[in-house]
Amino acid sequence: MGKYILKRVAMAIVTIWAIITITFFLMHAVPGDPFSKEGGKMPKVVYENLVKQYGLDKPLSEQYVIYLKNVAKFDFGRSMKSDVETVNQMIKRGFPVSARLGLQALCISLILGPLLGTFAAINQNKAADYVATVIAIIGVSVPSFVLGALFIQITATYFKGFPIGGWGSFKHTILPSLALSLMTLAYMARLMRSTMLEVLNQDYIKTARSKGIANKVVIFKHAVRNAILPIISSLGTSATNLLVGSFVIEKIFGIPGLGMFFVTSINNRDYPLIMGTTIFYSSILVFMILIVDVLYMIIDPRIKLADGGE
Repeated sequence: MGKYILKRVAMAIVTIWAIITITFFLMHAVPGDPFSKEGGKMPKVVYENLVKQYGLDKPLSEQYVIYLKNVAKFDFGRSMKSDVETVNQMIKRGFPVSARLGLQALCISLILGPLLGTFAAINQNKAADYVATVIAIIGVSVPSFVLGALFIQITATYFKGFPIGGWGSFKHTILPSLALSLMTLAYMARLMRSTMLEVLNQDYIKTARSKGIANKVVIFKHAVRNAILPIISSLGTSATNLLVGSFVIEKIFGIPGLGMFFVTSINNRDYPLIMGTTIFYSSILVFMILIVDVLYMIIDPRIKLADGGE
């Protein structure tokens, strides 16, 4: 197991380096610079000083080496559009907000998604199955920003006084958490349903039932344990998308999270903030995939490791 984990860690480091490199050169391949829009409105000397201050006058290869050295020290630099905060400070301020929202959405998805899928599978081709399927299809098909706007409209109309925007108390997190979770919840429900149907037709399930084991024990002790493996394998990406935050949901509900900073950095061509948020997001994604791979290996002993063990 140790060799497997070390190999996965090495692959994760290489992946992050590749993301940094690709993002850096693609970002600089776009014509212009962060001050080009303002270049005609400010004195030429000021414009040149700003370009020099942020090292944009250096060869691109030299900028790349300097940036890698800074990233190795976990220093993402200073935002080109903010005079008071570094990129590290902006991430530190925005991520807890997005993480809290994402964790709540993830909990909702992990609890209701598999339950809904299991409920649909054990009631196949019955009314309960059709209702669960319709809910899952709506969750997958309808964009989160549409659901968010719909939640705001319904709440403003029928539940006046309930917060529909901003950030503060727990009540402010309910609507955005639900809107953010529905797509992941629906995906998990559909995946759980299809996997459960396949597992329930396996010979070992039929054998367990023929021995007189209670149906609840067969379903929750044997079937669910195996059917939930695909959900665990996809948990890394799903968790990262929810934890980092939804750009659209944060915009609709006026939430000051990391997604808001990312959108702003793109609009402003703020190189340090673009790179910082991208690296931060990617690192979480790679780390979560690494954790899921290890957990998947522990849960399913049939997976063979690189060294030939099980």
